[in-house]
Amino acid sequence: MQAELKALIFDVDGTLADNERDGHRVAFNRAFAEAGLDWDWDVPTYDILLGVFGGKERIHYFIKRYRPVFAAPAGLDAFVRNLHRRKTEHYVNLLKSGAIPLRPGVARLLSEAHAAGLKLAVASTTTPENVTALLTATLGERSVAWFEVIAAGDVVPHKKPAPDIFRHALDRLGLAAAECLAIEDSESGLAAAKAAGLATVITVNAATRQHDFTGAAIVLSDLGEPGQGFEVLAGEAAGATYVDVAFLRRLHAGQ
Repeated sequence: MQAELKALIFDVDGTLADNERDGHRVAFNRAFAEAGLDWDWDVPTYDILLGVFGGKERIHYFIKRYRPVFAAPAGLDAFVRNLHRRKTEHYVNLLKSGAIPLRPGVARLLSEAHAAGLKLAVASTTTPENVTALLTATLGERSVAWFEVIAAGDVVPHKKPAPDIFRHALDRLGLAAAECLAIEDSESGLAAAKAAGLATVITVNAATRQHDFTGAAIVLSDLGEPGQGFEVLAGEAAGATYVDVAFLRRLHAGQ
């Protein structure tokens, strides 16, 4: 007998908001300029760096690949931590300015799922501060309390595509993977969710549209809205044009 759907576990960057290229990338570049660095992450470079999960890890990878002779003034790890801290502050300021809206259907689905009694959780490699700042800037402070679990940042030893962050979220929810759905946007995110035993809905973005999403429950352009439906890229929507709680329950029941 199929378990009842009890919770939705959301990725954040690229899933709740299309915030990578015009949010995090911009904030990184502002932090670099402020630190007097000649680093500038253009879109093609940043799309490569998106394969590395975690902001601090992304900076380390960039240095190793593109600036191998760079010498940090007071130790590399401390330098990267401080640089990433400033990047987060720039990113939060971008959010507060209203420059980063939620993706289509996200606000509607979160509100509906909360009202329907589904538990909501986040499983993300971004910092907890970035998660709460995004929710507060787009949905108001009350929305943070909708989420029973915000599993984010360095709370687990291994980041996606390892399943650690999803397993941590499941443990804190007190639920089995069969009682939940994950909502992701990337190949690595799908791999992490699958390894944790989660059926996964994918909503692609410009940076991930060509990823391999084999094994996803369904692959969509976005969550869609009434009157502005999603595009089905893989899977079966059974006539639906946007993702709502009823759609997710049917999808979950078919897994």
